[in-house]
Amino acid sequence: MLKIKTTNDKLLGPLQQVTGIVERRHTLPILSNVLITATGSKVEFLATDLEVQITSHADLDNPAEGSVTAGARKLYDILRSLPEDAEVTLEAKENRMTVRAGKSRFNLQTLAATDFPKMVEAKDASRTLTLPQKALKDALGLVQFAMAVQDIRYYLNGVLFSVDKDVLRVVATDGHRLSYASESLGSDHGSVEAILPRKTVLELIKLLADTDDPVSLAIGSNQARFSFGNIEIVSKIVEGKFPDYQKVIPAAHKNRVSLDRATLAQSLNRAAILSNEKIRGVRLVFTKDALSIICTNNEQEEAEEGLAVEYDGDPLDIGFNISYLLDVLNHVDSETVTFTMGDSNSSALVQMPGNDDFKYVVMPMRI
Repeated sequence: MLKIKTTNDKLLGPLQQVTGIVERRHTLPILSNVLITATGSKVEFLATDLEVQITSHADLDNPAEGSVTAGARKLYDILRSLPEDAEVTLEAKENRMTVRAGKSRFNLQTLAATDFPKMVEAKDASRTLTLPQKALKDALGLVQFAMAVQDIRYYLNGVLFSVDKDVLRVVATDGHRLSYASESLGSDHGSVEAILPRKTVLELIKLLADTDDPVSLAIGSNQARFSFGNIEIVSKIVEGKFPDYQKVIPAAHKNRVSLDRATLAQSLNRAAILSNEKIRGVRLVFTKDALSIICTNNEQEEAEEGLAVEYDGDPLDIGFNISYLLDVLNHVDSETVTFTMGDSNSSALVQMPGNDDFKYVVMPMRI
């Protein structure tokens, strides 16, 4: 039996933090539930999909004891629909949990807490490091859009997390483009690498705060654990060998141009209206101090945008997937971006001026 009596706002925040990983339909019904455990003056919410596990807690005014599992999204939707300052009572008996607030009452089915499949925490996660939440959130935000989605090369469906002494590097690639970001750790943390699954990365970006409050990270042989605020995320590590990203980043290209990020993004967005819907190709044609952006489609329609630029490199006609260019322009925050290119068959390097901590490589395509 479990009985919790508190204000709605104390439960809603922690419950929202764990609900993001809960699948609405799961082959194992209990994975659609959240495990609620009250111990004295604290209540803990735990959700998992067996790859990622998120735990969050809240303080209670009235002590409570016991545990139960109930439908995570249903419970969250109920609490979200109530006033924040409402007095809420959760009471579990046998295989039912009753939620009461004022004259509202909801009966939910429950499953036994003892049947909930918690992830077993690894004991070898000895490498622990701490960095500001904002630093980790920003780094992951600069690479996550380049992760593969359900690629058969499963090690691409995530982000490489690499610590080398006093530097953290995060890298994502889908085989067509690659995004790299690094952050200084301030002190030597040795060397460790892990591939974090896509879902873990997206939850971290969502839950980490834009503050210098610390996030503690421990990495083991098959598991990573992140602790920050009232949240703990335990994640499996993707097995496999991540591509050698350093070989992919071009170092000798000589054609370089700086472009206004917002202007370029607006021009690409307009040209994309008439791009081929399947291949999403765009031609960038560079001549002295000029750039033409050209899109065509199967209906023989064409869009062309002209930009005045400071360019005195080789004349260049190079094709890209327009979505890959817009992705990077929408995720960096600098006023200008620099493109460094070789020839029409070479990848392009996109950077923010004066920032060596971010690199984006995009492969060319034939159009």
